[in-house]
Amino acid sequence: MILNSKNDGSTAIIVANGRYPHHPIPLSVIENASYIVCCDGAANHFIEIGGIPDAIVGDCDSISEENKIRFKDRLFPNTEQETNDLTKAVLFCAENGRREIIIVGGTGMREDHTIGNISLLADYEALVNVKMFTNYGVFTPISSKTTFKSFVGEKVSLFAIGQKAITTTGLKYPIQNRILTNWWQGTLNESLDDSFTIDTRGKVIIFQMF
Repeated sequence: MILNSKNDGSTAIIVANGRYPHHPIPLSVIENASYIVCCDGAANHFIEIGGIPDAIVGDCDSISEENKIRFKDRLFPNTEQETNDLTKAVLFCAENGRREIIIVGGTGMREDHTIGNISLLADYEALVNVKMFTNYGVFTPISSKTTFKSFVGEKVSLFAIGQKAITTTGLKYPIQNRILTNWWQGTLNESLDDSFTIDTRGKVIIFQMF
């Protein structure tokens, strides 16, 4: 479930400005990261707890003057107003060849920000291989038939972005060529084996609980 943080320039961890993780899985992702990008609003806290970002991306209106000076060589301001700082960080990674991305700190504060950040995964999937780790599990966006590693009893939810049919294999409550018209309709499912498959041609975000 966890992306390997290789030193080949292809991977990046993005620390967003939500609730900083406390679960050992996302914490281990951060600790083992070879390249860390902080969204502007997350940089102060990350630095305060001893983190050293490799890049800081965003409006740069939230980072302290002290940290602006200290990390001026890795500050990448982007004042474009049509995207949020998380999207700017993802685009920064993609433009610099880092297309294996894990996002942490993307949820857990304001609910509107949380929903917005999760939904953006469906857009990011066209650019990069991306996952979002929370304190409870991992979100993965897909747009084609995909098999997920799992375990018996793993809690699984599906969130469809758009009106495309979905078929599942290996889940307790199967979905057969069905269009989900509301986000709740694909939630609270359960894996029956060590893998399950989602078959769709639409944008779907899968949540697997730790």
